[in-house]
Amino acid sequence: MAVPCTIVGFGAVGKLLYRLVKERALPVEQPRVFARTERTEVLDGDEIQVGTVSEEAFPEGGVALFAGSEGVGNVSEQWGRVAAQRGCTVIDNSSTFRMEPDVPLVVPEVNPHALGPDTRLIANPNCSTIQMVVAIAPIHRAAGIERIVVSTYQSTSGAGGYAAEIMWDEARAVLDGKPGKHDDSPFAQQIAFNCVPLIGGPDQTGYTSEERKMIHETRKILGDDSIGVSATTVRVGVEVGHAECVNLQLKQPLSAQEARELLDRAPGVVVLDDWAAPERTPTPLDSAGRDDVLVGRLREDESVEFGLDMWVVADNLRKGAATNAVQIAEALFSKGHLGA
Repeated sequence: MAVPCTIVGFGAVGKLLYRLVKERALPVEQPRVFARTERTEVLDGDEIQVGTVSEEAFPEGGVALFAGSEGVGNVSEQWGRVAAQRGCTVIDNSSTFRMEPDVPLVVPEVNPHALGPDTRLIANPNCSTIQMVVAIAPIHRAAGIERIVVSTYQSTSGAGGYAAEIMWDEARAVLDGKPGKHDDSPFAQQIAFNCVPLIGGPDQTGYTSEERKMIHETRKILGDDSIGVSATTVRVGVEVGHAECVNLQLKQPLSAQEARELLDRAPGVVVLDDWAAPERTPTPLDSAGRDDVLVGRLREDESVEFGLDMWVVADNLRKGAATNAVQIAEALFSKGHLGA
């Protein structure tokens, strides 16, 4: 039986959630959409009435997909636990609940066992964390991970749809001979034709909030607080698609070929790693519009015992946000925790 479906937020991620619920034939009723302001939106030729959030938006037995926004969790803070207490299952894309001990942080290819029959509030991880753990979880299960060093190259859309527009505005200005940072830019420096190694505010140690998310979320999802994680997160002048250079130090030997074979069989992963065809090496452009995590440049790190290097790319709006949330809902249905 179809269950009620609520989408909270109707920006880039909210609109993609709406599309994916239909694309993937989630067994739900026609989604109702809510946001901070009441309005009419047109999506794919359909008129969608957007209402303002109230308790009635979250019926018992329904599922609520909170679109969220990195660093902006006030809607989730206000309504997330309210909805869950009303008996609606909440899948939240903001950072609000991710590190709460009673809230599972879920990537369905990695830790679906975290979803229990009485789970009513679930956190969707950070976009850069999601794609990395999908790629490294099979390796962790096979050989154990001692330490991770990751550098990310994250697209502007990760900061919101308007941020990508700012990149294009800056690019046009630069090409007209007027370089400089846009007045409304969320980035510390000009992003067009540039890389800015700051995502989120730095703490007293110098690590940014985005880097701390990757560190703590990775350990929680993999269920192993002993893993050493060092992250450097970089914003780059790309519209969609995050890329990561991931270095792993393992507890047991595992060759690059063995890792390649593991990942070839792993759900949600596509390996594009042909040394004879470097043009097939995955890039953010290749990931845009796809739900897979793309992996390439698999090689053994010769500087350390049991070391591996890999390159990981994914669409940050799809697998990094909306697709993962809808896959969580699919996992709940398949387990009989929704719609039973």
